[in-house]
Amino acid sequence: MRTTGFLLLAFWGLHWSAHAAEVTVAVASNFSAPMQKIAQAFAQETGHKAQLAFGSTGNLYAQIRNGAPYQVLLAADDATPRKLEAEGLGVAGSRFTYAMGTLVLWSKQPGLVDEKGDVLRSGKFERIAMANPKLAPYGAAAAETLTQMGVLQALQPKVVQGENISQTYQFVATENAQLGFVALSQVMSDGRVAQGSSWVVPAQLHSPIRQDAILLTKGRDAPAAAALLRFLRSERARALLRSFGYAL
Repeated sequence: MRTTGFLLLAFWGLHWSAHAAEVTVAVASNFSAPMQKIAQAFAQETGHKAQLAFGSTGNLYAQIRNGAPYQVLLAADDATPRKLEAEGLGVAGSRFTYAMGTLVLWSKQPGLVDEKGDVLRSGKFERIAMANPKLAPYGAAAAETLTQMGVLQALQPKVVQGENISQTYQFVATENAQLGFVALSQVMSDGRVAQGSSWVVPAQLHSPIRQDAILLTKGRDAPAAAALLRFLRSERARALLRSFGYAL
């Protein structure tokens, strides 16, 4: 019986590994931490491996246009996947919203950022970080917020611009900027902002940060790519998204 059981386990192990494959995924910078957790869960559940590449949505789009071998894109907006679909670089009908992003004004200094964001009007800081609005949707949302509040022009000389939201976070985390606009997922731990002070930007101050996924044409016939997109809709993946502060 023990021998039979061992042989069955060996058979299923070989069967599972024979069907395991790899998918190359272009991932928006704000989604780096959640996606690493999701990739681990995906590998555990399916045997497939997700090879991840991170960057600003604008830069990832340029790489895809220039022939990068990505099979799936997880963007920080909905416009880029729609554009790729229209250009024939994304598979028609495969696009869907996998998460709604939340913008937060954050500082490592306790008490610097108040619960209404009035620190932006006071200007009592030397530098404020935000991602490049032309490349990063979170940067565009930050610029919209400052415009809606009527302080963009006054704060422009104090702005330190990151190429993507990860670099923007580093500016604030290293205190090269006293505060900055980052993704809530970057500063949330166990359901709350782990340190410093923060203001979750009200949704009405900027366009919705609708983050869409799309199957790229290079992944059209890749089972692992299709499996990853299915997994992103699973309850296991959605629970991980919620833990990082994403709306669904």
